[in-house]
Amino acid sequence: MTIAVDFDGTIVEHKYPEIGKEKPFAIQTLRTLQQEGNRIILFTSREGELLDDAVAYCHKKGLDFFAVNSNQPADALFPRQTSKVIADVYIDDKNLGGLPDWTDIYRMINGQRAERHVARKKKFRLFGG
Repeated sequence: MTIAVDFDGTIVEHKYPEIGKEKPFAIQTLRTLQQEGNRIILFTSREGELLDDAVAYCHKKGLDFFAVNSNQPADALFPRQTSKVIADVYIDDKNLGGLPDWTDIYRMINGQRAERHVARKKKFRLFGG
């Protein structure tokens, strides 16, 4: 699963352009989701040095992203850019209803994964599996 996550107000408290205090369990949850095989994309409006600071902050906490503001890892062919990324899940403090607790986010994502697994099994059985 590909998960796009915002930085300010989502991983850390909103103190833009400064980096706020980490939201409880945010990085730990994202690292766990990553270890479970999910691709984590940082999807933020930060640019330039401010973006580099956010990426470095997460790296120091043990979280390295699959990609930043892109669907592909950053390299010469895919520079960091701010455009809509394609993801299965978007985690953002501007979400309708606000940002749930990170423990609830983890449960929702794993519940969604379980539902997809069951749906695939049912589809497989329907078509002769």
